[in-house]
Amino acid sequence: MPTNFTVVPVEDTPISNPDYDEEINKEENKEETCTAAGPNSGDETPRETSSLISTDHDDSIYGKNMALYEDEMDSTPMVSSLLNKLANYTNITQGRVTVNVSLQTDSLSYITEMFSFYVSICLKGPQMGTFIGVFLPCMQNILGVILFLRLTWIVGTAGIMEALAIVFMCCSCTMLTAISMSAIATNGVVPAGGSYYMISRALGPEFGGAVGLCVYLGTTFAGSMYILGTMEIFLTYIMPNAAVFEAKSREPTGMQNNMRIYGTFCLVIMTLVVFVGVKYVNKMALVFLSCVMLSIMAIYAGVIQSAIKHRVCLLGNRTLQNSRFDKCEKTELINNVTTPTQLWKLFCKGGIENATCDEYFTHNNLTEIQAVRGLLSGVISDNMWGHYGQYRDIVSPERASDKSHESHYVLHDVTTFFTLLVGIYFPSVTGIMAGSNRSGDLRDPQRSIPTGTIMAIATTSIIYLSCVVLFGACIEGVVLRDKYGESVNGTLAVATLAWPSSWVIVIGSFFSCCGAGLQSLTGAPRILQAIARDGIMPFLQVFGHSKSNGEPTWALLLTAAICEIGILIGSLDHVAPILSMFFLMCYLFVNLACAVQTLLRTPNWRPRFKFYHWSLSFLGMSLSLSLMFVSSWYYAFVVILFSGCIYKYIEYRGAEKEWGDGIRGLSLNAAQYALIKLEEAPPHTKNWRPQLLVLLKLDSDLGVKHPCLLSFTSQLKAGKGLTIVCSVLEGTYMAREADAKLSEKNIKAAMAKEKTKGFCHVVVSSNQRDGFSHLIQSAGLGGMKHNSVLMAWPANWKQAESSLSWKNFIETIRETTAAHQALLVAKNIDKFPTNQDRLDEGTIDVWWIVHDGGLLMLLPFLLRQHKVWRRCKMRIFTVAQMDDNSIQMKKDLQMFLYHLRLDAKVEVVEMHAGDISAFTYEKTLVMEQRSQMLKQMQLSKTEREREAQLIHDRNTKSHATLNDKATPTSDRVHMTWTKEKLISERNRHREAHMTVRDIFNMKPDQTNVRRMHTAVKLNEVVVKKSKGAKLVLLNMPGPPKNKGGDENYMEFLEVLTEGLERVLLVRGSSREVITIYS
Repeated sequence: MPTNFTVVPVEDTPISNPDYDEEINKEENKEETCTAAGPNSGDETPRETSSLISTDHDDSIYGKNMALYEDEMDSTPMVSSLLNKLANYTNITQGRVTVNVSLQTDSLSYITEMFSFYVSICLKGPQMGTFIGVFLPCMQNILGVILFLRLTWIVGTAGIMEALAIVFMCCSCTMLTAISMSAIATNGVVPAGGSYYMISRALGPEFGGAVGLCVYLGTTFAGSMYILGTMEIFLTYIMPNAAVFEAKSREPTGMQNNMRIYGTFCLVIMTLVVFVGVKYVNKMALVFLSCVMLSIMAIYAGVIQSAIKHRVCLLGNRTLQNSRFDKCEKTELINNVTTPTQLWKLFCKGGIENATCDEYFTHNNLTEIQAVRGLLSGVISDNMWGHYGQYRDIVSPERASDKSHESHYVLHDVTTFFTLLVGIYFPSVTGIMAGSNRSGDLRDPQRSIPTGTIMAIATTSIIYLSCVVLFGACIEGVVLRDKYGESVNGTLAVATLAWPSSWVIVIGSFFSCCGAGLQSLTGAPRILQAIARDGIMPFLQVFGHSKSNGEPTWALLLTAAICEIGILIGSLDHVAPILSMFFLMCYLFVNLACAVQTLLRTPNWRPRFKFYHWSLSFLGMSLSLSLMFVSSWYYAFVVILFSGCIYKYIEYRGAEKEWGDGIRGLSLNAAQYALIKLEEAPPHTKNWRPQLLVLLKLDSDLGVKHPCLLSFTSQLKAGKGLTIVCSVLEGTYMAREADAKLSEKNIKAAMAKEKTKGFCHVVVSSNQRDGFSHLIQSAGLGGMKHNSVLMAWPANWKQAESSLSWKNFIETIRETTAAHQALLVAKNIDKFPTNQDRLDEGTIDVWWIVHDGGLLMLLPFLLRQHKVWRRCKMRIFTVAQMDDNSIQMKKDLQMFLYHLRLDAKVEVVEMHAGDISAFTYEKTLVMEQRSQMLKQMQLSKTEREREAQLIHDRNTKSHATLNDKATPTSDRVHMTWTKEKLISERNRHREAHMTVRDIFNMKPDQTNVRRMHTAVKLNEVVVKKSKGAKLVLLNMPGPPKNKGGDENYMEFLEVLTEGLERVLLVRGSSREVITIYS
C-alpha cells in the first residue's frame, strides 16, 4: 500500500549569519570565562553545575529536526548539547574550591547520577602520571620511621622467620586492601576525602562517618608517631646533650619527658608551617622522599661492602654500653704499669690491689665482637629464631638472660612478645591511600591508582622483606636487639650497616620523619573537613569552615590538639598500636565495601580494574580483623566500640543521606529474601504480634487530626514489627498529587515527633470508603502484611451532616472481619497519654466477654512494656450468667493466666437476667424514631436530586430531537428487575410514604430492645468497676448482617462505652494469638 509524503523544505542556518555567529561567540566566551564560585558544602556527591545540565537550545536547529521531543526540551537537554558541555569540564583538583549546586528539576536526577563527578571548573589542574602522582606519594608514606628505628629491633627480637611472618601478614593485608580499593576507586572518580569518600559512598553515611573518623584519628596519631620518631632520632643520635631531663639507662620517665617537651615544640612549628600554606609542604615532599631513598640505598651499599666499623663489648654474655668507656679491657699497660681502665672503674672501687669489684665482673671475661659481621659470616643462623625478653632483662646472645638495675648494661626497656611487635610494625605499611587521595590531580585516575598503588606496595614489600633477611644476615644479634644503639656508642642500629657513613641514615631518617609528620598534619584536617561538609555529624559542622584559600583552619587546630595527646604519651612504641587499630578498621571496611558491591552485582558496579574477587576482599577483611586483635585486643575493642557509637550517633542524629550505598542494596536483598521466606507459611502463634495498619484522618490543612493515635501506636509497638500509617484523600491523583506529597510529609513529621517507627502512605481515591478498602486489602508486601487495623472512633458521627463517616466506619469493620484481620478502635483518642506522659499507678482493665483469639490478653502486656504504661496493673473481668459457676470460672481463669505467664488480677462479674427497664425501652424507641426521621430526610433530598436530574435529561433529549429530527423517545426508564431490586424498591416507596404521625406511633423492634438492654446493663457494670481505670479494653460486638440497622449499631456502641474516659474496642481475627506452650 503506497504512502503519501509531503516534503517540506527546511531552511538551513546560514553559515555567515552575523546574528548566529555572535550568539555562538557569546556562548564560547561564557564557557571560557566560567570560574568556580563558593565553597562546597559537601552536602552530597559533588554534582554538575547548572551549565552542565543547561537546556538552552536554538529553535532553528532543534525546533524542526526534533519537533517530536520539543515539549521535553525545557527539562531534558539534547544529548549533543550535554556532551558538548561535558567536554569542557574536568575533575575536582585537590585544594581547589568546589561548587555546591542544587538540582533544578527532579527529572534531571538521572543526569546527576551519571555525571555527578563533573563540576564547573574550566581551568585544568596539574595532570600527573602514575609515577609522580601515585607511586612516589605511596612510597613516601609507607617507608619511614619504623624502617629506620624499629625494624632492626623487630628482627633481632622475633628472629628472621617470625619477622618475615610479621612483614608478610602486614603486606598481604595492605595488598588485598589495595586490590579492593582499586576496584572501588576505578568505579568512579574519588574527590577530596579519599578513603572516607570511598567507604561512605559504598557503605552509607553511618559506616562512612564511623570509619572516616577512624581514618582521621589514625592519620592524626600517625603525625604524633612521626614527631616522636623525629625527636627520638634528634635526642638519641644527633644531640643527646640537648635532653632537659636526665634519662639514665633509658629510664622511661626521663626519656618520655624529653620527648614530650621537644615533641610539643616540634608540633607547634609543623602546625605553623601547615597553617602558612600547604604549597610549602608539597614543595618539601620531594626533598624528604629523596632522603628516604638515599638512606635505603646506603643500607644496600653497606650490605655489599660489609665494612667493619663498630665492635661490641660483652662481659660474659652481657652486652655493655660502650659509650661509658673507650676500651673493652679491664686493665691496660701504660709505661709497663698495669692501670685500670674506665671499664674497671665502672664495676670496681679502689685500686687494683685492694679493689672491691662486682662479682660478675670478677668471674667473667670481656669479649669484643664485630657489630656488622657481613653476609658470609654465618650470623644468620644465630638470628633465625626469636630472643624475647622481659622488662629490665640484660640483652645477651643467649635466649635466657638475667635481670639487672645497673646502668652499665644494655637492657630491654619493655617486655617483648610476638603480638606487640605486630602492633608496632604495622604502621610501617600504612599510607596506601596516598594515591587515591590525589585522584583529582591525576591525568588518568582509572589507570594510575591501581597501577601506582600496587606497584608501590610490591616495591616496599620487597624492600621490607629483603631488609629483614639482610639485617639478620649481617648484624650481630645483640646489636639488633639494642633498640637505641647503646652497645655501638649510641649509633642507630641500622646506621651501623650504612655506607659511606652512618650519618646518611641518621640525617635521612630525621628528615623522613619530619616530612611524614607534615604530610599527616596536612592530610588529617582535610579528611575532617570532608566529613564535616557532608553534614552527617552535626557537632562537626564548625570544622567544615576554611580560609579564603580553602585551608581548613579549625580542623587543623583540632588535629594539632589530638596530635598533642599522642605526643604526651611520650613513646613511639605505645602510639604505634593505636594508629594501627584505626588504619586496620579502615582497611577492614574498604574490603567489606568491595565484597558487598561485588556480591550485590548492582548495575552501577562497573570498575575498570578487573583483577578483583569477593573472596580476596573477604580474606583481606578477615586478615585486618585478625591483625587488630593480634596487635592489641583491648585497643581493638575500644576502636570497635568507638566506631559503633559513631555509627549509632549518625543513625540517630545525623542528616539523612542517600548515596546509593551497598548497605542499602544489601538491606534490599535481605528484605527480599526474608519476604519470600515469610510468604511460605503463616507465622506461628508464638511469633504473632500486631502488625498495624493505622488509618489516619487529616484536617483541612492536611495535618494529622489525631496525633495521639500515633503515640498510642508507638506505645503498643515499641518499634517492633510492622507499622503502616495511611490516609486517604478524595479526588484524582493527577489533581491532588501535590496534596498527597504534602500529606505524606506531614504524617512523617508527626511520626518522627511521636517516635513512631514505620512506613507512611497516602492514597488518592474517588472517595474515602474505596481508599480505606484498597488499603485494607493491599497494604504491605508479601508475607510482611498487616494483621490488625487501628483507627479512631468517629466522635461526631451524630452531628455530622452526612452519614458517610459512620457508614465508612461500619464498612471498615465488615471488611477487616472479612479479611480475617483484628480491629482496634480507640475512643476518646485525644485523651490518650502521649509519649512524654508517665501514668501513675493505675489499672488497665480488660473486659473479656467473648473469646476471639486472645488479643485482649496480649494487648495490655504489650502496652506495659512501654514506659508510659509500665506502672499500671492489669485487671481482667469476665461476665458470668445465671447458669455459670462464678467461683470455678475465677479459678479456671487464674490458672489460664498462670500458664500464659501473665500477671493480672481476676474478677468475675455476675449479670442476672432481669426485666427490661422502661428506660431501655424508651431509649430504643427514641433511637429508632431518630433513625427513621434521618432516613426520611435523606430520601427527600435524594428525590429532589433525582427530579432535577430527570428534568435536565428531558430538556437535553428534547433539544436533540428538534435538531436531528429523530424519532421521539419515551421518558420511561427501562430496567431489568431482579428480586433484590424489587424488594429494595418496595421498601424505598414504603419508607417514602411514611408520615410524621406514623413515626411517632411506631413501636420499637424487639431485637433492638434486647440489644439495648445488654448495652445498658453491661455499661452499668463496666462503669461501676472501671470508672477510674487508665484504659478499658472491651470486646467489640460485630455489626448487624442487615445493613438497615447500621445506625442502631453505632448507638449500641455509644451506650456501651458511655461514661468511660479511655476505651479501646477490640475485635479479634478469630485466630489464636497467644499460647500457653513454650
